[in-house]
Amino acid sequence: MLKRLSGDINEEVDNHNLMLDRMGNDMDSSRGVLSGTMDRFKMVFETKSSRRMFTLVASFVVLFLIIYYLTR
Repeated sequence: MLKRLSGDINEEVDNHNLMLDRMGNDMDSSRGVLSGTMDRFKMVFETKSSRRMFTLVASFVVLFLIIYYLTR
């Protein structure tokens, strides 16, 4: 019984390790995409006037809120 229990624990640990590895890879890829997006935002903010920048940021916030309330 103890041998079977330790085998089950080993299998569960292996499954969780695989899941964590996949999650880590997904986080790394999303971090790369987010970094590229932030670089583009920095370029836009540096080249545009402050009024256009405010309009862009306000538009994204409103769009985010609309999507949030529609999916909730």
